[in-house]
This record gives sequence, C-alpha cells and structure tokens, in this order.
Amino acid sequence: MTLLPTNGLFLTFEGIDGSGKSTQCRLLAETLREQGHEVVLTREPGGSNGAEEIRRLVLEGDPDRWSAETELLLFTAARRDHLERTIEPALAAGKVVICDRFADSTRMYQGLSRGNLRAQVDKLHKMMIGREPDLTILIDMDPEIGLSRAKGRQTAEERFEDFGLELQLKMRAGFLALAQEFSPRFRVIDGTQSLDAVAADVLTQARAALS
Repeated sequence: MTLLPTNGLFLTFEGIDGSGKSTQCRLLAETLREQGHEVVLTREPGGSNGAEEIRRLVLEGDPDRWSAETELLLFTAARRDHLERTIEPALAAGKVVICDRFADSTRMYQGLSRGNLRAQVDKLHKMMIGREPDLTILIDMDPEIGLSRAKGRQTAEERFEDFGLELQLKMRAGFLALAQEFSPRFRVIDGTQSLDAVAADVLTQARAALS
C-alpha cells in the first residue's frame, strides 16, 4: 500500500473506557491551536463520513451483535476510509492529527480481549493501513473507576462497556503490554491525576514530539 508523504505529526490517544482520553484529546488540540499549530482532531471508529456510519454499527446495540471477527473487518474498513479521507491528507499538508483511538484499540478489543485474533489484526493492518502513529499517549486508569465513569455518560454508544469489568481489566493489562511492545512511540500517563495535571503531562510529551 502506498502512503502519502508526511510532514505533519500523527498523535493518538489510547486507554480503557472512561480513562479521560477524549477530554485530553480536545484539551491538547485547543492548546496546540492557541500556539499556532494547524490541528485536525478526529476519532475512531469514525473521522470520515463512511467511517462514522460504521461507528454506529459497532458501538450501538446488543453486546453480542457482532462476533470479534466481524468487528475486525468493520473496524478495518472504517479505518481505511478514515486514513484515505482525513488522516493522510492532513499529514501531507503538515498538520498535527490528534486521533481518539487507532489501531492499538483494535489490537486490544478484537485482537486480545474478545478473541485470539492478534495475528489477523496485524495482518489486516499491514495490508490495508500500513501506518503507525508518531506518538501514542496511553492514559492509564483503574478499570473499575473507568467503567463507572463510562457508564455514567449514559449514551447510546455503550456496547463495549456492557461487556463489564472483566473486559476492562483485560484491556488495561493489554494496553500496558502494548506500551512495552511499541515502547519507542508509547508514553504512559497516570490518568488518576487531576485533569490539569494529566493535560500538563500530555502537553509535555506532545511538545517533545513536535520538536
């Protein structure tokens, strides 16, 4: 797969449900824009018209609506459209792309936590996506606290939260293992700190990557 040349920075946030990563994505985007950077704030699944349609399919409804295998194909399709229409053009234009979840979430949710599909996840990623972030910020959070926060949002997009605490425990352990596996691009930040303290740590890592 041919990737566009890139002059920008591709930064992703990962973490269990309720870790606060979406808030930190928004805060970082606001700060970097104030400092003069062109920033594209996006999310997965979603980030393009086609991918947002797939988002509704995979995040709403009964927990058993899809098998892990079917989810993997849906998420990969959404990510490919997102990459083509949003991420690559922005990076080629020299912008900072901040993405709430990317392929590491698929490595966890479908590759580890809901099945033993990591090999298939990696194969599809290599074939159809072929890009890793420049920097991944993992907001680490106690799963019980995170799940309580996530369920407290009371949105329609709670399909994965409805799998319960056991899945979140697996997810946290899995994300920390990924941070070791891909240590050059991962930075782990303590999500139990105050909102401002987490944001300060995030900004420090982003500035280092931008420099």
